[in-house]
Amino acid sequence: MKKLGYIFLAWIGIMVMLLAGCSIGLTRLEADFGNSANFARVQQILDPAAQKNLEPVAGFDGQAAEATLDRYRTTFEKPAPPPAFVLTVGPAR
Repeated sequence: MKKLGYIFLAWIGIMVMLLAGCSIGLTRLEADFGNSANFARVQQILDPAAQKNLEPVAGFDGQAAEATLDRYRTTFEKPAPPPAFVLTVGPAR
């Protein structure tokens, strides 16, 4: 009967240790999750008040802008290219 008591206490001790491992708080990685993406987004904004400036942009004429947009739109009209490689199994005939 005494052996059964020791086994039971050992089992309780093991369970306490296992559950204690699950109760650890936030790790450093979990605490900083998403900060790098937020910092990158914020650092890309040069002037937050720029969205209120409605004056036209100078330095890019209309013809060049139209040609650029037309060239950009034609890239979507091309069909997808065929696969670049073919895998063959067995001897080639």
